Amino acid sequence: MTAQSQYVQRRGEIETYFDRTAAATWARLTSNAPVSGIRATVRAGRDRMRSTLLSWLPTDMTGLRLLDAGCGTGALAMEAARRGAEVLAIDLSPTLVQLGRERCDAEPDAALLRARITWRSGDMRAPDDGDFDHVVAMDSLIHYQPEDAAALLQGWSGRVRRSILFTVAPRTPLLTVMHNVGKLFPRGDRAPSIVPVGVDGLRARLSRDVPAWQQARTERIASGFYTSQACEMARRG
Repeated sequence: MTAQSQYVQRRGEIETYFDRTAAATWARLTSNAPVSGIRATVRAGRDRMRSTLLSWLPTDMTGLRLLDAGCGTGALAMEAARRGAEVLAIDLSPTLVQLGRERCDAEPDAALLRARITWRSGDMRAPDDGDFDHVVAMDSLIHYQPEDAAALLQGWSGRVRRSILFTVAPRTPLLTVMHNVGKLFPRGDRAPSIVPVGVDGLRARLSRDVPAWQQARTERIASGFYTSQACEMARRG
């Protein structure tokens, strides 16, 4: 199987999971509705991760263009729009994208958000959508093999002016044990398989293959059954 066909096959598996198997579960997880203890740790971890990534973006994004790659129901996209960004919010799941639109329409500042966010279901590479100032890929690369994740990041690097923020599942003994234990829980409490990666190795690879970009800040968030590491790539000069 070629690298491209491996990526496409994996993309199809992820789309099926988030758009069919667990769409209702993820809609609930990303709301304020009560969830199981396991999901509560995931929700808390995701909230902390979103706050971290947003803190790495400019407070004033007026005139800037952001790609929210794997936007889910759009919480990050809406906050970036409130800062003034023009946002392309894209996700493989049409169901989650539609839910994001509906949640956007229910916000007090819905008119502002509608003017600044373009919602789309499709490939997060967004190959035909021009250049961006920033790309954020929160927990959307964690289901891909390291070589596929690196290829995605390298592809974005030629079209981004300022920064690329992304998360990976760090390869740690504790995370490996937690993944194995997680397989014992009901399917409704499980995400599709996450691919742990060696963070230092990935960042070294990106430094070598994308020399115009600096591997900058990184921060690990651990909350119960949620462990993810934020990484920043910043364009040099």
